[in-house]
Amino acid sequence: MPCQLSSDTLSNAGHLQNAVSTRALGAAGSRRSRRRTVKARAGQGRVDKGLGVLEWTGKLIPQGLLVKGVKTGWRTAWELMMKELAPQSSEGDYTRPSYGYIHSIGEPGFPAETNRYVLYVGNPCPWCHRAVLTLVLRGLTRHISIVNAVDDPERASRGGWVFDSPEPVFGCNDLREVYDAAEPGYRGRCTAPLLVDQKTKRIVSNESSHLVKMLNDVQLPGCSNVDLYPAALRGEIDSLADAIYDKVNNGVYKSGFATTQAAYERAQSELWTWLDILEAKLSKQRFLTGSRFTLADLQLFPTVVRFDATYATLFKCSRKRIQDFPNLQGWLQDVYQLKTNPDGMQVCDTINIDDARRSYFGSLFPLNAGGIVPTGPTLADLKLNTNPQRGSANHDDIFHTTAPLALPAPVS
Repeated sequence: MPCQLSSDTLSNAGHLQNAVSTRALGAAGSRRSRRRTVKARAGQGRVDKGLGVLEWTGKLIPQGLLVKGVKTGWRTAWELMMKELAPQSSEGDYTRPSYGYIHSIGEPGFPAETNRYVLYVGNPCPWCHRAVLTLVLRGLTRHISIVNAVDDPERASRGGWVFDSPEPVFGCNDLREVYDAAEPGYRGRCTAPLLVDQKTKRIVSNESSHLVKMLNDVQLPGCSNVDLYPAALRGEIDSLADAIYDKVNNGVYKSGFATTQAAYERAQSELWTWLDILEAKLSKQRFLTGSRFTLADLQLFPTVVRFDATYATLFKCSRKRIQDFPNLQGWLQDVYQLKTNPDGMQVCDTINIDDARRSYFGSLFPLNAGGIVPTGPTLADLKLNTNPQRGSANHDDIFHTTAPLALPAPVS
């Protein structure tokens, strides 16, 4: 016999069903309200999850295969851009190009004259920095004009150097135009530093190692008596400078521009080995070849002064900072504070650290695709104005000297 439910039971069941329905509706409304709140909050914060590729392709393509494909495409594009930026060997090592102009002031066709030559440079570039340092230390800034270029590959017609206003020799807007004007049909890399004879409109030199030695030999009235390349030390200077160029100056670039792990590790091994060698050398003497500043020190300084601010992070040279080498750091401070002509540029005026950092991180987009520029280290962070107390500030105690040319007698 089927079970019979009383009217009281049915009535109670009805009340229970109504209560459950009410609670369910309330819960559903609460969930909808929470969803609206979450959506509203998401709208306020505008969280962007991209295209959601991993979510909508998850059932069609395994995540591992998708990630591998994206990485391969990204790396292929990156390698192509790196080869355009920095020529590579078959093993992924950065290979610095050679340069085609190595004439000298003083040879036939390029007489030593005041206000005849113009040097094009860019603040971020360490190779340009060497040439500017030589002009400053030799007191040649009154004789050779400096034209500053800005690193902006989006504005440049080729290469990266442009001028904020037309330069004074040809009226050009970027360095490629200068090369084309001085050498019609020029097809090489448009690099700085670049020394131009503004009378003949010819290129004198665009190779920094040649430029610093040549400028050291230029004698014009009123230039300083500093000799950066004394005859008695030339063998030692050349040997040390060659190693510094390959292992340190170029070593940071070989690290940053390497396209294989093996190439990067080779460059890193050589770089840190040589920084240790230089640290040990500077623990025994004030400068690299003894008690006085020479071209060996001049060649090292532009790389070391940029190291902590730029190369340590962007070029993956992060095992140590220069500040972790007490003698290299003291030497860096010592050189930064050198004083030469009392009424002219000083060493500290030859580099703008903040501008260099902005240029490296903002312009070398294959190494920093997002273009985010670190806020430091700043000049204050680098402690370059701290006195290292490594020796006398007297000019003749710091530099090798020669007899300078006398200033011409005033016309009566």
